[in-house]
Amino acid sequence: MKKNLIDATGLELQDRVVEINRVSKTVKGGRNMRFSCLVVVGDGDGLVGVGSGKAVEIPDAIRKGIEAAKKNLIRVPLRGTTIPHQVVGAEGAGRVLLKPAGEGTGVIAGGPVRAVCELAGIKDIRTKCLGTNNPTNVVNAAIEGLARLTTVEAVAAKRGKKPEEILG
Repeated sequence: MKKNLIDATGLELQDRVVEINRVSKTVKGGRNMRFSCLVVVGDGDGLVGVGSGKAVEIPDAIRKGIEAAKKNLIRVPLRGTTIPHQVVGAEGAGRVLLKPAGEGTGVIAGGPVRAVCELAGIKDIRTKCLGTNNPTNVVNAAIEGLARLTTVEAVAAKRGKKPEEILG
């Protein structure tokens, strides 16, 4: 992932637990049980991040996941209430198709992707999970897809043109 340039201090971030998983490690004396939590945080206005935490108790694992998510914030470019263009994000065997939708459509997405989209502030979007349905890979694929989004203005600035020239 890219180096985080967004400082989470002073931001009003909401968090949502996507998955809680009980994991165990077999040692000489038996099994050590711990909990692993996948957490998504966002401000509802274009900032979103994902993190996971592991601890002996669930509240500690959630707290660690929130701290990790705040370190991995990305800015999502929005066009009104949706995304600027279609994109496919991939992580491991998980692929997520993200398509812009007209106003009033709502968030048409499964559980893990829905959490990412709602916390990012996307109100209208259509998504489809392709490949695995492992929540960790699906959330990371959605974040990767949202990170690859770009606006017409950004492309125009990169090419040294005006947005009208690109749109033709």
